[in-house]
Amino acid sequence: MFVSMSTYTLRLSEVELGRYRMMAEAARLTEADLWAGAGIVPGARVADVGCGPGAALAVMGRVVGPDGRVSGVDGDPEAVSHARAAIDAEGLGNADVRVGTADATGLEPGTFDVAVMRHVLAHNGGAEQRIVDHLATLIRPGGAVYLVDVDLTGLRIRPTNPTIEEMASTYVEFHRRLGNDPQVGVALAGMILAAGLAVETYRGWYTIMEAPPGVRPPSWAARDAMVAQGVATADDVARWGAVLDAVDAAMPRPRIFAPTFVAIGRRPA
Repeated sequence: MFVSMSTYTLRLSEVELGRYRMMAEAARLTEADLWAGAGIVPGARVADVGCGPGAALAVMGRVVGPDGRVSGVDGDPEAVSHARAAIDAEGLGNADVRVGTADATGLEPGTFDVAVMRHVLAHNGGAEQRIVDHLATLIRPGGAVYLVDVDLTGLRIRPTNPTIEEMASTYVEFHRRLGNDPQVGVALAGMILAAGLAVETYRGWYTIMEAPPGVRPPSWAARDAMVAQGVATADDVARWGAVLDAVDAAMPRPRIFAPTFVAIGRRPA
């Protein structure tokens, strides 16, 4: 998830773990051609840096199969524990996970076909290029760095809800106060070039989905940190929670529109 435990603010919970699993399965379908093009294929060796609780790691473990391997790294011991549980639940003998930082993973340089980082750079303001530079050291000649991130300022929900929009804008301001870049997705290609790799693919789209009942946005997982930072109050959190509970019962389901960016950088063979 992050470089150090002090920089990541999304509290893990069963609801948040459910959101991770939903995102991982959506990525497997939406990004299937990109995964294959980058080299996340049967037999590949993949590094999942900032793997969080292991939802995408487990999905990639299934994709690379018994002849491949996925090695996860995360800076949060709690997340690593969840990732190990996800590996065990899937019965994946081809996956491992360790505690480490995103810019100093401890993984062996030059040994991976693909180094993946999903939704991590937005939480590491000031360290983004250093992280991408490190990912570039992990891949073999001909290997690829695979980056996924967002533009938080472009998130939309329809039908509109003023309270949910307020929560989303507060979350953006929270990131800015931490020194993070809420629009980091639009900067991915530049970071790949600065790391000495060739930009092979740079694609952006809106991920469109119905809001599943019970699933909460990242801003909700960060509510305690936003209060601690002074950008929200306990009363704000109570209002947000009441509206999210009401949305759970809404029909038809609200639609979420999330701008997503993928950049693939290739090391010369």
